[in-house]
Amino acid sequence: MIASFIPGWLLLLLLFTVLVVVKKKIGSRRQTNLPPGPPKLPIIGNLHQLGSLPHRSLAQMSKKYGPVILVQLGGVPTVVVSSAETAKEVLKVHDLDCCSRPSLAGTGRLSYDYLDIAFSPFSEYWREVRKICVLEIFSTKRVQSFRFIREEEIASQMKFIAQSASTSSPVDLNQKLLALTANVICRVGFGMSFQGSEIDNDRFHEVIYEALAMLGSFSAADFFPYVGWIADRLSGLHARREKSFHDLDAFYERAIDHHRRSKKAEEGKEDIIDVLLKLETEKVEIGDKPLSEHILKQSLMDVFLAGIDTAALTMTWAMTELIRNPRVMKKVQAEIREKIGNRGKVREEELDQLEYLQLVVKETFRLHAPGPLLIPREAMTEFKISGYTIYPKTRIQVNVWAIGRDPNIWKDPEEFIPERFQNSSIDFKGQNFELLPFGGGRRGCPGVYMGAVMVELALANLLYCFDWELPQGMKKEDISTEEAAGLTVHKKEHLRLVPITYN
Repeated sequence: MIASFIPGWLLLLLLFTVLVVVKKKIGSRRQTNLPPGPPKLPIIGNLHQLGSLPHRSLAQMSKKYGPVILVQLGGVPTVVVSSAETAKEVLKVHDLDCCSRPSLAGTGRLSYDYLDIAFSPFSEYWREVRKICVLEIFSTKRVQSFRFIREEEIASQMKFIAQSASTSSPVDLNQKLLALTANVICRVGFGMSFQGSEIDNDRFHEVIYEALAMLGSFSAADFFPYVGWIADRLSGLHARREKSFHDLDAFYERAIDHHRRSKKAEEGKEDIIDVLLKLETEKVEIGDKPLSEHILKQSLMDVFLAGIDTAALTMTWAMTELIRNPRVMKKVQAEIREKIGNRGKVREEELDQLEYLQLVVKETFRLHAPGPLLIPREAMTEFKISGYTIYPKTRIQVNVWAIGRDPNIWKDPEEFIPERFQNSSIDFKGQNFELLPFGGGRRGCPGVYMGAVMVELALANLLYCFDWELPQGMKKEDISTEEAAGLTVHKKEHLRLVPITYN
């Protein structure tokens, strides 16, 4: 969310304009019964208190001021909720009151008409596009149809790791797992791996990673809506962001054109573009308009930028916690190897048998939710959370990281203990507000099933095929769990482990 801070000289440029505009916009009406929060500075509000890891700073504020706090981020009043009860109020009780999205110029969305519809929750477009995503792209049947892709790519990655095992060389799991998920997502979307495909010209992965960096970058325009664009242009961020998203747009266009020219995909092996083009051929309408190429591109954007990063970092954190907790590692490997026997790999239909592995995944989501702060919502009407009045145009964020470490919910919240989910009905699909790695309500992630299957299958095979050791001279106490700033929470230091082939 906040990767850096606005240069001091730019604040002078913004000073008088911001004072006039913000005071007129926010201070023109008297607001009462607001949530508590820390004192703020003129112009920047509480931005200086967020630091490089805002979810941690906001969690500390909630310990002092309560589970509902109000912070002023530049010119934007923002309410942050940090408990399961208040998250339920936002995502369920008042879902309709705040299921809109603010216009976040920092993500480049305002430059692309086909993405603007995602921020109009009551438009027919928004409803119909979400229905297409849920029923056609992320349905259980459709996700299962991509099974052969996941299994092929995981098997390929196991072969690469086996080569390192033959020489006892450390493997960079951050890198390997990111490449794995990138290949799976690109094949699911484009029908081809990002490495060596005719679509990418060896650049697709660079474009994707640059887009992820732009999504996690600080943008003055997000916090100073009327004048922040000046800072973004002077810093070069605006031009870099525009280039990033235009590059993505060009790739989508070429991929769609490639599919239009190609013969029809084999039944059961269609990728997402095939599915969407089939709907276009069938003249499916969005509201009163036919399915357009804009909608195709938006759907691809959702799949790629939401899918590539989150599964990889979840697996990396899981392996980090397992190598730090040998008892858990031994227990989950024993379960997998006992259930699978000598079949050589874990298949997708066998995942339901691996109950302890599923507990490990839940515990990883609890401690290391991919997005520690859910993508912000915006209040559309006046309503109350825990008795505090929330006014229209207030930005609302749910601190999933803080909820996952709430001592009122979890015993020993900083410890990695998968058994806490044994005989528990708590799941991560958006109905239990104690565990919200994929959000909930109308804005919950529709790709939850696709992401969970990818994480479970890849982890199961990593743990079945190999034993894992630390590089020579390193002890488990030396493993860093420091986080890197961004839209998602990465492990700052790459995880390098030595694989030993399991016979």
